[in-house]
Formats: sequence, C-alpha cells, structure tokens
Amino acid sequence: MPAAPPVVKRSMERPVKSAAKAPAKPAVKQPPAAERVYTHIKQAVLERRYEGGTLLTEGDLAEVVGVSRTPVREALLRLEVEGLIKLYPKKGALVLAVSAQEISDVVETRLLVEEFAARKAVPASAKLIARLEELLEEQRRQVQAGDLAAVSVADRCFHAEIVRHAGNDILSRLYDQLRDRQLRMGVAVMEAHPGRIAANIAEHGELLEAIRAGDADGAAQVVRRHVSRVKVLVRGEDR
Repeated sequence: MPAAPPVVKRSMERPVKSAAKAPAKPAVKQPPAAERVYTHIKQAVLERRYEGGTLLTEGDLAEVVGVSRTPVREALLRLEVEGLIKLYPKKGALVLAVSAQEISDVVETRLLVEEFAARKAVPASAKLIARLEELLEEQRRQVQAGDLAAVSVADRCFHAEIVRHAGNDILSRLYDQLRDRQLRMGVAVMEAHPGRIAANIAEHGELLEAIRAGDADGAAQVVRRHVSRVKVLVRGEDR
C-alpha cells in the first residue's frame, strides 16, 4: 500500500491583510470657557438680542453657555473695557445703549476715513471692483434670507474693502476699531427703518459705479450722503 503523501501544514502566523483603517479624526478643541462666554455675549449685543438696558447676571450667563461663574466674570470685565457693558457689583452687567454722542463720534470718524479712502481708491483695480461686486451681491442674498446681522456684516465689509484699498495702514487700523459700533448701529437702523435696507444697497451700487467710472469726487459725495444719514436714523436709540 503506497505511503500517504506528507501533510503540508499552513502557517497560522502568516499576516492577514486587513482593510486599511481610516485615520482618526482629531477631536475638535473648544475655545477656553471665558472666550466662549465673551463671544456669546458680544455677538448677542451686536445683533441686539441683548438690547441696551438689559441686565445680565453671572448665574444666567453661566447656565446659558454651560460654564462656571469664574469665566463669566473674566468675559464681563473684558466687555466692560470695550464699552459694551457696565458692571454693577452683586447685581450684574448692564448692556449699554448706543448714545447720541457715540453715534455722532462714529459718523464723524467714518466720514473722515471713508471720504478720503473713496478718493484714494480711484482709479480702482479690477480686484477691488470684483470684490465690491461680490459683497454687494452678498448683501442682496442676506436680505432675501432675512438675516439682518449678516446684512450688517456685509455692509460693513463693503466699506472696509474700500478703506483697505486706499493703501493707508494706519487709517485701516483706525477703521477696524469702529467695527463693533458699526455692526450694532447697522442692525439698529434696519430694525427701526426696514425701508432703509433697499436704500443702503442702492447707495452702495452708486458708490461702486462712481469708483468703477474713476469719479473720485462723485464717490466721495455718495459716501458723505450715505454715511451722514446714519446719524439721523439712529438718533432715537439714545435711551
């Protein structure tokens, strides 16, 4: 009887190919607690969800953001320095209303910077014209969506782009310091005067056309008319 063929043993140690594992997604790191509180309050003030005259308490803010009271105190101190709130020990923080003097100061500063910038931006580069067209279209989209806070941001960006292209870094930094006040006033104007929204966009279109045509004097005139109207419209916000 012939011998049985030798048995070939398969090694169990041979590595088995496995499906490649997808790289693990890094965990999203949250900002520090005080920064989250600061962002929450500031955004709510600028968008007028916390209107002037609203009293904010540490306990309520801590509960809303989901933090302890310590980071709330840090955030409130920072916002007081920025002039958005006034702290009252053992009571809370009062959201400051936009005063008539503040409106006047902001408008005067805007006129000084923006009229100069409108003239300096002429002749305009193709890059500036394209960016202004993009921002104007963005404003129209946000109006359709009914997002007044976003409309105010796009409005402010439109003017800031012209200032930036004037080529004066010191003026650009000065203008950036007005950002929060501009956004807050912008939302206030649109809430109180809804018909002004379309007028703002129309005036931005006029400004764009003057810059496109190389009309420095015309651009400066549009800026003066456009910005000066803010003082009249927001005057009623002084409480």
